[in-house]
Amino acid sequence: MYVEHAAGHREGAAGLTTHAPQAAQTPQSVKLPATLDEAVAALAAMPAAVPVAGGTDLMSSVNSGQLRPAALVGLGRISEIRGWQYQDGHALLGAGLTHARMGRPDFAALIPALAAAARAAGPPQIRNAGTLGGNIASAAPTGDALPVLAALEAVLIIAGPGGARREIPVSHLLAGMDMLRPGELIGFVRVPLLHAPQVFLKATGRTGPGRATASVALVLDPARRGVRCAVGAIAPMPLRPLEAEEWVASLIDWDGERGSLVPEAVTAFGEYVATACIPDQPPAADGTEQPLAPAVLHLRRTVAALARRALGRALS
Repeated sequence: MYVEHAAGHREGAAGLTTHAPQAAQTPQSVKLPATLDEAVAALAAMPAAVPVAGGTDLMSSVNSGQLRPAALVGLGRISEIRGWQYQDGHALLGAGLTHARMGRPDFAALIPALAAAARAAGPPQIRNAGTLGGNIASAAPTGDALPVLAALEAVLIIAGPGGARREIPVSHLLAGMDMLRPGELIGFVRVPLLHAPQVFLKATGRTGPGRATASVALVLDPARRGVRCAVGAIAPMPLRPLEAEEWVASLIDWDGERGSLVPEAVTAFGEYVATACIPDQPPAADGTEQPLAPAVLHLRRTVAALARRALGRALS
């Protein structure tokens, strides 16, 4: 899906870019570049073109009449963004990695939480087509990969005209602090390899697997003696409860048995995370307490349960 922003900017899952001008006609031109730089050059030559990788969100927008691209730049032939490599204690992930590929056991051994999110991304047809870069560029609140990338503090490698490359934290893009510029594409995602437990959990509606109503990603970072947690789907971008992270990290025996944390502390962590992300209503003008609406209270309880379970699994 494409979401309108100020100055005509648009976020598009399929395009791995946030710049895709609306066009009134069906595609008159389709370019199939073989490299990332060729794709950037094609976008520069056709400013109205829409980049497309998996096309899961793009086709939904086209079919609903929300988008009529004048031209397409297909990214499916760019082999350099469809795999990953090791780089100085990090994994450099191509933006063209599909959810299905990230869900496989070899990738799960590398980044377990991201693999779990990929396996939860939807039915097989979506997982086979949807890409990591598309999940980021669409910035849909329910994107399963987004809280994992936020918790891992991933960095995006952006490809620009003339072979230019720049880096921005994924959280900056998701928060709108640093948007992609015209002609730029997300090329790679750099993720630290923590060699420690990671967990991704999500809650969905009663209709079964699908879009998350809430999700939690939690990773342990023994080298920095830290716990990083991100809550997805309940706000426009993943939320990091920093105080809750610091509090629970101070209770963990990093040099001994990490699992020795008492159950009461694990429960309190869940409540801490939920209250930080879904705070109480401010008092009314007369000072009386304002209760949360039942649906909001239920969502808070869901987040608390997910955070509690995620920490428990990571420490077990």
